[in-house]
Amino acid sequence: MLRKEILASATALIDAGGDERAVTLRAVARHAGIAAPSIYPHFPDHSALMLAVVRDCFAELASRLRSSAEDPCAAYLDFARDHPQRYRVMFDGAWKPIGISTEVLVSLGEEPLGVLVGMLRERGNDEPELDAVALWLGLHGLAHQRAVCRPFPWPADITQRIAVLASGRTQP
Repeated sequence: MLRKEILASATALIDAGGDERAVTLRAVARHAGIAAPSIYPHFPDHSALMLAVVRDCFAELASRLRSSAEDPCAAYLDFARDHPQRYRVMFDGAWKPIGISTEVLVSLGEEPLGVLVGMLRERGNDEPELDAVALWLGLHGLAHQRAVCRPFPWPADITQRIAVLASGRTQP
């Protein structure tokens, strides 16, 4: 139970407009109302805590994609819009994962990517693995650009256009 409270506190600090630098073990302990040494049995260091937070974020993204099988593109973009600080921490690599293997870091996005692969496969896509990566990159690019270029006049159907490209169809 304490592990969940620690993770919730770390995530709340990120959501509060801070970034991974605001997620110190002391700040997390203060937010959770516990003594800092209470964190160590659950997370030996900052990298381990941030890895757990990022894993939870990717799991939440996968859950949203699964629950929105009809429009996974919107679910992806909604997640990025609803949780901009989490999304940034997931993808910007600013937290320094000391002692965490490359394989572990690479595996973080496997679950949500797998959801996209499955959806494309069910829709008859000929190359679901490749097109899921293309779809992810398109959605990620759009999410990032929406965050940094808010006034840009995006086409109303931009999400559908990205999805069409990945689906292998020629018409939106």
